[in-house]
Amino acid sequence: MAYGLCTENQPVKMPEINETPLPSPDQGRPIFQPWHSFDPAHAQWIPTRSSLPGDPVQPVHEKDTSDLVLVTWNIDSGAERAKDRAAALITFITDIEPKVDIVFLQEVSRSALEQILSDDRVRQNWFSSEGGHRSWGTRSFSTATLVSKTRFASHCDPGKSNPSLGPAWRVKYPSRYARDALFCDIFLSSPDESTPSSPITPTRLVNVHLDSLPIKPSFRPQQISILSAFLSAAGRGLVAGDFNPVLEEDANLVEDNGLTDVWKSLRPQDPGYTWGVDGTKRFPPARLDKVAVLGLKPTNIRVLEPQVLEQPSSYIPSPEGFTSTDDVPWSDHHGLLCSFSQSLNDAN
Repeated sequence: MAYGLCTENQPVKMPEINETPLPSPDQGRPIFQPWHSFDPAHAQWIPTRSSLPGDPVQPVHEKDTSDLVLVTWNIDSGAERAKDRAAALITFITDIEPKVDIVFLQEVSRSALEQILSDDRVRQNWFSSEGGHRSWGTRSFSTATLVSKTRFASHCDPGKSNPSLGPAWRVKYPSRYARDALFCDIFLSSPDESTPSSPITPTRLVNVHLDSLPIKPSFRPQQISILSAFLSAAGRGLVAGDFNPVLEEDANLVEDNGLTDVWKSLRPQDPGYTWGVDGTKRFPPARLDKVAVLGLKPTNIRVLEPQVLEQPSSYIPSPEGFTSTDDVPWSDHHGLLCSFSQSLNDAN
């Protein structure tokens, strides 16, 4: 059992496996990790306890029932000026209206994570799945999830708002690149949550960067099957990120695993390209990034175009990526913004 510090210096107990609805162990075992909140008194990110399915529901006055807004973005770990690009992306995301509640990032390099966690806006307004890169092992980049303190409450502040923040964990699935899936549960409103004793069930969110390149045999079918099993165990949720559908067999993997591709559902006539749009890639434009749902009602989805960083005249290339004299895009991927209803009745 792992312990840490809550934002109020209360003990943080990591959830037991039997407290979180999970599929059979052959689908992968969860490696739980704490959420983190920045503690200005100690000038560091510290663990904060999330809510669990057995925790009593706290009644909340003037509950915000508007749609939840998710942004997912592969931020390109290999390009230069990682910190500058990360800072620009955070500025862009925090300026979006209506406000973003959940941020999924893929290909977050260690220097980009350092920049994100040092940003005062992130420190003040967001919970982070990462307090550093400890959960990444030896990998040079990975995934990270941010959730808004304005919309979510941790167990340390259960009466602040609804929905509330549940446990977070990673699952290592078969991968040529030692990649994993980053999960978290959130607890949304339902008609039965009017009393503190009412049980609540999770909505599961999964941040993914599936294996890259058209290499056969591909692990992507097995990866999506595992993700679907974890969503089915919760009963509802979404998986979003870089799906890398670069083989013909990838075309219907989402639907074949019982999930709904939000882009196909809401914008079937729009190609929705998120990569290769500028025509500079070896391969044609593609919709590599997706949001797929189970038991949720998506209400909107759109592509977010990356802007560019101008090269300052005094710029000296750093060793963290490839260098050039051209302006540097925030990423080689476009992002996606997806809204979904937090009312459980809407999904029925």
